[in-house]
Amino acid sequence: MNTTNQRLSITEKLGYSLGDLAANLVFQTLMTYLAYFYTDIYGLETQHASAIILAVGLIAAFAFNPIIGAIADRTVSRWGKFRPWILWTAIPLGVVSLLAFSTPDFSYKGKLIYAAITYTLLLLLYAANNPPYSALSGVITGDMKERNSLSSYRFVAVMFAQFFVQVFMLPIIESAGKGDKAAGIEIVMTWLAIIGTLLLLITFISTRERIVPKPEQKSSVAQDLKDLSSNRPWLLMLVLTTLVFITLAMKGGSYVYYFKNYVNSQALTEFIQPILNGLQSMGINFFGEDSVSAGFGLFNAGGILFMIVGIMLSKGFADKYGKRDVFGWALFISTLFILFFYFYAPDAIGLIFGSQILHGFFYGLTIPLLWAMIADVADYSEWKTNRRATAIIFSAMMVGLKVGLSVGSALVTWILGLYRYQANSDATQTATAVNGTKLLVSIYPSIPFFIGIGLLFFYEINKSMENQIENELKQRRTT
Repeated sequence: MNTTNQRLSITEKLGYSLGDLAANLVFQTLMTYLAYFYTDIYGLETQHASAIILAVGLIAAFAFNPIIGAIADRTVSRWGKFRPWILWTAIPLGVVSLLAFSTPDFSYKGKLIYAAITYTLLLLLYAANNPPYSALSGVITGDMKERNSLSSYRFVAVMFAQFFVQVFMLPIIESAGKGDKAAGIEIVMTWLAIIGTLLLLITFISTRERIVPKPEQKSSVAQDLKDLSSNRPWLLMLVLTTLVFITLAMKGGSYVYYFKNYVNSQALTEFIQPILNGLQSMGINFFGEDSVSAGFGLFNAGGILFMIVGIMLSKGFADKYGKRDVFGWALFISTLFILFFYFYAPDAIGLIFGSQILHGFFYGLTIPLLWAMIADVADYSEWKTNRRATAIIFSAMMVGLKVGLSVGSALVTWILGLYRYQANSDATQTATAVNGTKLLVSIYPSIPFFIGIGLLFFYEINKSMENQIENELKQRRTT
């Protein structure tokens, strides 16, 4: 282990970040389109889609992630503990991503079975890929500022994936399938599978592991779990991660319904037409003729672009004020702009777009900090117990991510069913169903964020403790 220099080159930071770009081509597609794909493209009833998303997601969260984390922490290879998992899963993850969004011509029962199997395989491979990838950030360097920088690079890459999925994917699906969304999504997912596989291979090649456990360190899974159960910052981060991803999945999966069923299409067309004309004059014409799809894409684009600005400013604020305080204040302000959606009329397009932009900026400040805080929790555990178990800590956080994603996505389809939404993109929705889509992007997703903000008052790793842990661990590793 190199204890004297753990500064990272730009090449290594970029190489590491491409792994999350690849993973988020899958993750953002799941968060944004899975519910819509199951109900409006694949043809599942809302209650069946909700059951599959929730059941498979919870199995993945509580079975796949802890097992993979425990195994990864005990992996010994010439490539390290975590990098091999990126290599081993690169191709299978791409293949199963395509299968999960395919639409074979089965009976309705056959469709249910196929959806359950492919979604299970997809979450299994995602669990085998992303927790080791996330844990890698905790062993690339022990320098807190370098870790903040690495996290910023990583989440700028995440935003590029999110930008493509949320801005261009729906228009491209419609264009590629020539009106047949089932054919279009298979074409798009084929290319995403190829690109994602190549990016994961680049991450494997370009990174190194520098923080390694002491050779004499021996611990059982039971000991690791005992350490976790007594680690209050970890418990708080687990609940916080779950709440954050409930909100992200709920609002992310609801926007497409919101634009198709609540936003006034004529007002939307009038608002975006000057923007489209300007883009076309520069040779940018990705949005097609459908004003709803184009408006949906531009709405997401504004939020994501300002998220990237927030991500780029995050490191400076975190270095000065500490991750916890910056995270809490930024999350609070961003939540207010989610809440405001409840009060907007269907033709208040400027306010709708403005709230998305401001929400994106303030939420962007929090994005790198969440995972950097989890890496700090791994350091806190080592500082307290003198044992390092990076992957199981990140895997446990992935439990929170998967539970949040599953609960949030299942809530989308469940709440739509509760408000009597008709699972057909051409159906005229009732006033009750339309109101449900409005609540799904405003009141409901605000609640988990506000609870998460309250939890941060009990999170003890502030700026001064960050510095104390970093300095004491450096001294131990040197000796």
